[in-house]
Amino acid sequence: MIKGQMPRYYIETWGCQMNEEDSEKLAGMLKKMGYTGTLKREEASVIIFNTCCVRENAELKVYGNVGALKKLKEANPDLIIAICGCMMQQKGVADEIMKKFPHVDIVFGTHNAYKFPEYLSRVKQDSVRVKEIVDKETEIVEGVPIERQSDYKAFVTIMYGCNNFCTYCVVPYVRGRERSRRPEEIEKEIKDLVEQGYKEITLLGQNVNSYGKGLEPQITFADLLKRIDRIPGLDRVRFMTSHPKDLSDDVIQAIKEGSKLCEQIHLPVQSGSTRILKKMNRSYTREAYLELVEKIKREIPGVSLTTDIIVGFPGETEEDFQDTLSLVEKVEYDSAFTFIYSRRKYTPADRMEDQIEDSVKHERFNKLIELVNNIAAKKNKEYEGKIVEVLVEGESKNDSSKLTGRTRTGKLVNFIGDSKGIGSLRMVKITKAQSFSLMGEEI
Repeated sequence: MIKGQMPRYYIETWGCQMNEEDSEKLAGMLKKMGYTGTLKREEASVIIFNTCCVRENAELKVYGNVGALKKLKEANPDLIIAICGCMMQQKGVADEIMKKFPHVDIVFGTHNAYKFPEYLSRVKQDSVRVKEIVDKETEIVEGVPIERQSDYKAFVTIMYGCNNFCTYCVVPYVRGRERSRRPEEIEKEIKDLVEQGYKEITLLGQNVNSYGKGLEPQITFADLLKRIDRIPGLDRVRFMTSHPKDLSDDVIQAIKEGSKLCEQIHLPVQSGSTRILKKMNRSYTREAYLELVEKIKREIPGVSLTTDIIVGFPGETEEDFQDTLSLVEKVEYDSAFTFIYSRRKYTPADRMEDQIEDSVKHERFNKLIELVNNIAAKKNKEYEGKIVEVLVEGESKNDSSKLTGRTRTGKLVNFIGDSKGIGSLRMVKITKAQSFSLMGEEI
């Protein structure tokens, strides 16, 4: 660090939107301590890796990147390296990191991230290494400073943890049981964001439809949506993720009747086979899921549906896989996050004997990707000639002469327009549909 220059931090994040918001809070704490952010590891005084453990590939990336930091530490002994997030909550991982990588100074988990300034101070003042993993979920800590990545849209966590215990998933083990924030705290955070000029809020939770359980006075997720929809100055509200077994009629009606609730629902199906869904402990059938989709489409015309799908779950037969393909064809998702099943330690699915060969997984995965992409292109084609509302987020990454933003239904739009419109809502006529985005011009 150059004398007189503010110390800098570098944060790299793997995983979901919850992890992204956790990293924004770590950045907020560091900013309050006098640090400023950098996009280059070499410039940093503090490097934080916020990890994910949902899939094996994410873990392997972490190990590779942590190892690569050794040279930076040798060149700058004052560099402080911290590893945190879901991966650290897994049994034995934190100890392994501390033993295998002596250049790592701090290891902490998901439940005690708010204490990071304390850990950083201990390392700097006492020249010690710190490992602190809290095994059980703690009370929700409010008021943690946050440094948002965007000036126009923001993530707001409404609940933590998960009670569903899908047989393939580690989230309940690393994020703990469900805990909901009080609605007053959520509203206050959103109102503060609106005062700062934010236009769009995405509500986050592992299963937002379970929001409110255990709170007094009683409140449901639909109630919360209605309260947020009434906040003056807010333009858009999204949420994720919804569990199909808990998406109620009240939530559907709230979206239908609300002026700010976007016509987009992320509804993870995971498999189109009732047999596999039962093995996954998803608590719904193929038929129930399709009935729910039909209801959503009937009540919210023009709704955009997105999903998560796992290929190659233990015991998945060709018939089960064909059920998934046929469900995708029937629903016609606007987009889908598709995954090859990844074994996770300590989950029931990891102990299942009928694991699928990698070659079969990849063959099925490629077929699914082709179908999903073809449907997405078809759905995008329906937008040609339409005039849509776009929240302008900045210049297009692929063409700086164009602006980029998203519709209420979550479609990415690149268009010709006035750069003064960045951060505002603009009306755009769609001139051409592409496989993963729309082209247009401001009107």
